[in-house]
Amino acid sequence: MQSDIEIAQLAKMQRISEIAKNTLGIPEEELEPFGHYKAKVSLAYLDKLKGKKDGKLILVTAISPTPAGEGKTTTTVGLGDGLNHIGKKAMICLREPSLGPVFGVKGGAAGGGWAQIVPMEDINLHFTGDFSAIALANNLLAAMIDNHVHHGNALNIDVRRIQWKRVVDMNDRALRDVTVGLGGTPNGFPRQDGFDIVVASEVMAIFCLATSIEDLKKRLGEIVVAYTYDQKPVLAKDLKAHGAMTVLLKDALAPNLVQTLENNPAFVHGGPFANIAHGCNSVIATQAALKLADYVVTEAGFGADLGAEKFIDIKCRKSGLRPSAVVIVVTVRAMKYHGGADLTSLTTEDLAALDKGLVNLERHVENITKVYNMPCVVSINKFTSDTPAEIEMVEQRMKKLGVNIVLASHWGEGGKGAAELAHMVVDLCESDTQKMQYVYEDEDTLWEKINKIAKKVYRASEVTADAKVKAQIENLQKSGYGHYPVCVAKTQSSFSTDAKLRGAPENHTIAIREVRLAAGAEFVVMVCGDIMTMPGLPKVPSAEKIDYIDGKVVGLF
Repeated sequence: MQSDIEIAQLAKMQRISEIAKNTLGIPEEELEPFGHYKAKVSLAYLDKLKGKKDGKLILVTAISPTPAGEGKTTTTVGLGDGLNHIGKKAMICLREPSLGPVFGVKGGAAGGGWAQIVPMEDINLHFTGDFSAIALANNLLAAMIDNHVHHGNALNIDVRRIQWKRVVDMNDRALRDVTVGLGGTPNGFPRQDGFDIVVASEVMAIFCLATSIEDLKKRLGEIVVAYTYDQKPVLAKDLKAHGAMTVLLKDALAPNLVQTLENNPAFVHGGPFANIAHGCNSVIATQAALKLADYVVTEAGFGADLGAEKFIDIKCRKSGLRPSAVVIVVTVRAMKYHGGADLTSLTTEDLAALDKGLVNLERHVENITKVYNMPCVVSINKFTSDTPAEIEMVEQRMKKLGVNIVLASHWGEGGKGAAELAHMVVDLCESDTQKMQYVYEDEDTLWEKINKIAKKVYRASEVTADAKVKAQIENLQKSGYGHYPVCVAKTQSSFSTDAKLRGAPENHTIAIREVRLAAGAEFVVMVCGDIMTMPGLPKVPSAEKIDYIDGKVVGLF
């Protein structure tokens, strides 16, 4: 069996200028090419599309992730190819992969099998340099903060209350807590600092929510970087940093155009994680795709409790976007894992474990259809080990919820294998009459918002926080940030904050450990449980398998 990278390396790619012109009608002069197979589409050209009618938006999400894998990105790519296969004009919108997971444990994020975007190696590595630009903008701001303090501190910054961290696009636990400024007076004032991974930077969140260069610059200026000795906020614009940050990001803000293995167009742009940020590709790319195609398939990170909730409550709320249909991706083996089955036994028929683990899927379906009020279909990534009895059990349980299932084989067959799913999604889009619901309203307090998410979506019994965290939340409320959405940072592996709790736990407690204001992104991050904004590498990182041999990258995915 060929690996994903071997399949990708056999791809017969078309020049990206041909796909842009022949499929999307984008003139070559509106592209900034990065070689023959990837290009940025100019923001000036996208501005010309604003009067065009929008296509239908399709959101792909999944059950709570398991080590067995579900194939959400693969389904997003396969569905995009499937829609084109049945004669629809469709494109996909994905996030850019972070080098942290690529060299860590998760691997690449370009799909799999015969449902991939290419050039896969480029996309999973440096791509067009967007993440580098975001890291540079973030770290420029960090440098300007310390420089300002070193040269007299005219803004009266309390160095104990500097909020802004440096970032690097790599899993490196040694950088979580560091001391900077050592070495005497020429090197500034010593203070405790730390690094986040690039995808956790507020600059990344701003980058993916901004609708224009002007909006980007305004949001960057609103970043709260520190507090003064009398506890007044210090903004990036107070340091006069936002203009230079915009300069670093101006080219990156144009969306990246690539193609699938079947030569269908795809935007890959931006990449915040859903367990520590809002987990969606850029608003600019999604809005542009809706002007260029009749159907746009996008994904939200991790399960429907994290990625889909933030897609709706943050991205849709801020941009006016609204999906017409939702696809929930599952595998039989993942549901057995949620039912308590061991990883080594997932290929063996186990109806008892499946019966128990199906509650995870049911919870996600109920959230989509009842909490978010959107139509959905369940797409099962079929494995040869799945038995007719197991498929029948899933089908019967979904029938009780009024939701159809589809057995999709795009991993092995490409778009043809997702044709049935494509037809079903088109039917949902064309019959869409439901009004999408947010989990909470703008006028709810921050405390009410986190409680509604916890109780409606996670089925928690209560939300707790110590006196210091509660005071922070109350202070943000009084300071005028209460109308912001809440972005929950927690484990993706469970509805609870305990990654080991499989299935669909109820009546658990959501403990808020930390609160972070993202004033430029316009949301408040509530950090729950043991979630880290700087991951570490596993004992055996994927980097050990990646190499360059005989002119080819091997072991990437």
